Amino acid sequence: MYYGAVRKTDVANGPGVRVSLFVSGCTHHCKGCFQPETWDFSYGRVYTRETEKEIMDSLNHDYIKGLTLLGGEPFEPSNQKVLVGLLRLVKNVLPEKDVWCYTGYTYETDLLKDSRARCGVTDEILSMIDVLVDGEFLEEEKDISLSFRGSHNQRLIDLPKTRRQKKIILVQI
Repeated sequence: MYYGAVRKTDVANGPGVRVSLFVSGCTHHCKGCFQPETWDFSYGRVYTRETEKEIMDSLNHDYIKGLTLLGGEPFEPSNQKVLVGLLRLVKNVLPEKDVWCYTGYTYETDLLKDSRARCGVTDEILSMIDVLVDGEFLEEEKDISLSFRGSHNQRLIDLPKTRRQKKIILVQI
């Protein structure tokens, strides 16, 4: 997997100060995407054990609330196969940190049912995410006043509550 950037003090992609990993590779190609360079699966640098260590070291501060995964598209199957290892590590070593993930896929139709996004680790990844921001960015629904999303169709889903209540529970911000 390649990645475009690791932001060690990000305040734009989830609440509090966060560490954000911008993965490379996306097949959605949303019109008006704010990072079209990340569509290329070979954009940026190769994700390595050193990258993982950098992320873990950056997360290991009291002022860091959590990790955010975005891109590109974290739920491209080739990215999931790498990200599952990072999420296992975060949940085992720093369980107090929350995990946010941005995806152009839709939770119920693309991530829970058979689709090109689903692979052998999709369910495990979903089990380690606290908030899923789902849905493609739609330029015609763009609104810069929205918190932590770019267009009105995108949802901030509280995944632990959604799993417990067996229905979509949105984060209230």
